[in-house]
Amino acid sequence: MKQLSVIVLILVLAAGAAAAQVEDMEDLIPPLLSASVHDPSIIKVGDIYYVFGSHLAAAKSSDLRNWRSIESRVHVGNRLIPNVYTELKEAFDWAKTDNLWAPDVVQLPDGRFYMYYCACKGDSPLSALGVAVADQIEGPYKNLGIMLYSGGLRAADGNVYDATKHPNVIDPHVFFDAGGKLWMVYGSYSGGIFLLEMDPETGFPLPDQGYGRRLAGGNHSRIEGPYILYNPDFDYYYLFLSFGGLEARGGYNIRVARSKSPAGPYFDPEGKNMLDACGPRGSVFDDQAIEPFGAKLVGNFLFRSDYEYYGYASPGHNSAYHDPETGRYFIIMHTRFPLSGEYYEVRTHQLFFNEDGWPVMSVLPYAYESIGPVSTEEVVGDYLCVNHGKDISFRRKTAVEISLNADGTICGEVTGTWRLVDGYYAHMEIEGELYEGVFVRQWDPSALSRVMTFTALSDTGVAVWGKELKMEITQ
Repeated sequence: MKQLSVIVLILVLAAGAAAAQVEDMEDLIPPLLSASVHDPSIIKVGDIYYVFGSHLAAAKSSDLRNWRSIESRVHVGNRLIPNVYTELKEAFDWAKTDNLWAPDVVQLPDGRFYMYYCACKGDSPLSALGVAVADQIEGPYKNLGIMLYSGGLRAADGNVYDATKHPNVIDPHVFFDAGGKLWMVYGSYSGGIFLLEMDPETGFPLPDQGYGRRLAGGNHSRIEGPYILYNPDFDYYYLFLSFGGLEARGGYNIRVARSKSPAGPYFDPEGKNMLDACGPRGSVFDDQAIEPFGAKLVGNFLFRSDYEYYGYASPGHNSAYHDPETGRYFIIMHTRFPLSGEYYEVRTHQLFFNEDGWPVMSVLPYAYESIGPVSTEEVVGDYLCVNHGKDISFRRKTAVEISLNADGTICGEVTGTWRLVDGYYAHMEIEGELYEGVFVRQWDPSALSRVMTFTALSDTGVAVWGKELKMEITQ
């Protein structure tokens, strides 16, 4: 196995130099060079993608797969905010910390770049959320001021601060809706996820909104990292959320709900309102109360065979991106890995939408694949299959072996039927439950080739993934 790993590494590095010069990227053995950025928030400037994350870390990429680090920690001389401790002194003093958490960067109509930063004590919702501005995406950013505080005696709505119903003012995402209005969604644990309408001329919230409108969560439920993405084809706004705890054993997982309006209400595939996704009054971190809510796109999983060991631990806090030129949708997240402790990296996966307009996440990291018609003959074969379930748990979902047969049956460790619909849509009935998604060929570094995959979602918000067992490698 060690010899195989060395061979794979040599092939990957050799392909890297040629990648940018070849038009048909799908013919390459794609390199994968990542960066360690927690809570990555995506923005594209020119031909370059940037992610900004916690600890004032950032990285950039030309292909959403290979990332080069720009910064990794809060320190004097940080390229983004060089004099960070004096520039953001008010936020640090309020939150009683010397660290920064998940930011977001957006370009407003004046052409400048606005970084929405947040500082939090961590063991309480004592937080400050502000904005800094720069003429260039890589800074330097100058502070414009704090817009929201949490955890003190006085809440933004004029009442006494109550952590069960008022937000922890961190994890912002600022975005334009289809009509050109500017919004900010934010929040973590505490009183839930909130939405504010913003002023695109100043970068600050419009007046007299308090903390804004609650969209989900409350009573200290472990829901955070909101991100909203609009799909013009289905005319839905998709609210991505991370449930659970971010540590390797925290059970972090990504979920989604949708609405016809950026202001909600947001519903999951079963029609449950995300406003109800919270523990009962007086509860703290009641994961069982929120497990039924949202479509769970990915959680802890492991594909294991004689020649591979591929999986994620606590994937979460994603951003998302739509490329209007290619029509592709992407989800960008951080993840930890099985047996690797708390180390994390950025991963990009492509998002596809099933016939009902729900997103499903590609099984393997993005490697320039395109969705398109496939044949029954291409789909038939042996697969590793993972059911992500709806639980919030550190336990990994381990893949089982199944076969998709030419007669439309599924046999192996789970049974059912499958159908190929309209070129690439996947209809799979497994153990009596219908899953709808897509078949798509992806690059599998374990098999050193592109293999067939399927990714699908049930009406109960459960995701299943399948990855073709392409070949056997023996030592």
